Amino acid sequence: MKWLLILMAVFALTASAADVTGTWKGTAETPNGTIERTFVFKVDGDKLTGDTTSEMMGKSTITDGKIDGDNLTFTIKVNFQGNEMTLNYKGQVSGDTIKFNVHIPDSDQTVEYNAKKVS
Repeated sequence: MKWLLILMAVFALTASAADVTGTWKGTAETPNGTIERTFVFKVDGDKLTGDTTSEMMGKSTITDGKIDGDNLTFTIKVNFQGNEMTLNYKGQVSGDTIKFNVHIPDSDQTVEYNAKKVS
């Protein structure tokens, strides 16, 4: 009986993890206007991989991606006006929406993205 309870608890924790696999479209409001970005996520256990694309900064590969329940984190490298920058994403999933805080260490700025699942 004890093992059954443990298995049920493990299944409940696994089942409660957000399913972010698929394509998401996000927007951020900045002093320079609205920035759009498409995210394509793949999940394997607690590992998050995929890529992301924006008109302004091109395509980037997701690295160091992790998902824990409704929280996800990952890093991308972008080329902006000839400069390579690292962007650190932290997001929280709520249904078909993810709210991201994106930290840009090189300039110590933070940008907020709201993304919606499209497929």
